[in-house]
Amino acid sequence: MATRPITTRVVGEGDDAITYDIHGDLADATPDKPALFVFAAPMDASGLALLAERIVDRPVVTYDPRGAGRNPVGTADIPTEQHADDLHRVITDLGVGPVDAFGSSGGAVNLLALLAAHPDDVRRAVVHEPPLAAGLPDRDTVLAVIRDMKDTYARHGDGPAMAKFIQLVMLDGPLPDDYLDGPAPEPAMFGMPAEDDGVRTNPLLRNMPAVIEYEIDADALRALGDRLVIAAGVESREEMAARGARATASTVGIPVTDFPSHHAGFTSQPGFPGDPEGFAARLREVLA
Repeated sequence: MATRPITTRVVGEGDDAITYDIHGDLADATPDKPALFVFAAPMDASGLALLAERIVDRPVVTYDPRGAGRNPVGTADIPTEQHADDLHRVITDLGVGPVDAFGSSGGAVNLLALLAAHPDDVRRAVVHEPPLAAGLPDRDTVLAVIRDMKDTYARHGDGPAMAKFIQLVMLDGPLPDDYLDGPAPEPAMFGMPAEDDGVRTNPLLRNMPAVIEYEIDADALRALGDRLVIAAGVESREEMAARGARATASTVGIPVTDFPSHHAGFTSQPGFPGDPEGFAARLREVLA
């Protein structure tokens, strides 16, 4: 596979510094095929590399979300609106007008917030599996589980909290009302230490509870018409992020668009293979 030059830029300074990469040449963008901004959260730019290198008909932009990758770290919670402003700053810094955008997981939630605040930043948006509690029949239980996870992180650190997170996202179907009555998972089950190292900079947990609690601006999203695509993986079954996509699409009043593979199907990891080739082909098709 042919490689393209990658240019790295930073927008902002200090704690507001956001690092992003341009794959290819921005001069190759056209009105029909503008620059494509692909991102997740808290996954950094490296997690989108396989997808970016498979889309060669236009420049592709990846970035590290606030608190992740090459950006400054911190301990405070990060609001979804802050992430949306960071996306806006990157798009403005590109200086090529509206982009096409693909956001997955927490990045999908951040993209929904960007679309509400700055709809003119984006020509066409693909929102892939936003893990939103709003609209779910088990919404209150989900939010209670997130509050418990945050409390665990504050009290006991990364391993115990991440074990609870992994258990949650692996569940297929709505959470039962008595979910929190069960025993807490052991961190060792997921290869993580139980000891508290005192560090509280985990970007995933800093994004909680904002990413789960976010309430969409349905009217603003409806106004986008066919510029908005809400997507879910065909292998994601009834996992929470896929349920969030369906609930969001139902609220907006549009169908869910099927994408290959699972929640992270745009990449591939040992023991958790995705379908980046098929995913890229589907993304190109949807954006055409």
